[in-house]
Amino acid sequence: MIVEDYMTARDRIIELLKSEARRVAVYARVSSSTQKNDLERQVESLKLWVSKNFPNAEYVVVTDIASGLNEDRRGLRKLIEMAKKKEVQAIVIAYRDRLTRFGFEYLEYFFKQYGVRVEVVFGEEPKDAYRELVEDLIEIITSFAGKLYGLRSRKKKRLVEGFKKLLEEVDKSD
Repeated sequence: MIVEDYMTARDRIIELLKSEARRVAVYARVSSSTQKNDLERQVESLKLWVSKNFPNAEYVVVTDIASGLNEDRRGLRKLIEMAKKKEVQAIVIAYRDRLTRFGFEYLEYFFKQYGVRVEVVFGEEPKDAYRELVEDLIEIITSFAGKLYGLRSRKKKRLVEGFKKLLEEVDKSD
C-alpha cells in the first residue's frame, strides 16, 4: 500500500513536471528598419517552431533592429537579464548570426551557465545574409577608421568610401 501510494505520488510529480509550462524566449534580429517584413517572418516561423517543439511552453518575443556587431542591443540585454533572473529555459533563434555576428560560442556558454540553452532552428543562413554581412563589414571598417583617424576626419571618410567602392566592384565581378 505504501509502495503504491509512493508510486502514485511520484507519477503525479513526474506528470506535473512534464506538463509544466516552460518559458522560452523567441529572439529575432534584422540589421535595418527596411527589413521589418523579414523580422516579422522570422518571429512567425520561430513561434511555429516553438509551438511544435515546446508544446506546453509560454514564450516571450524579443526583437532587435540593429547590426549583429552591435553589442549594445536592447533585445540582447533583455535576453541576458531574463537568463540571469532564470525567467527562461531556452532562447530560440533562426540562425546563429541572429544572436551575434562574432562570439556566438561565448554567449551560448554564458546562457548555459544560467541553465538556458540556445536553440538554432535553421542551419544555413538565407542568401540575403551576404548583403547583411557586407553591411557589417562596412560597419567594422567605419568603426576602426573612426578610432584611427577621428570620427569626422577626411581620411576616415575616404577610407570608408574606398572600401564601399571596392565591395561594389567585387560584387559586380561575381
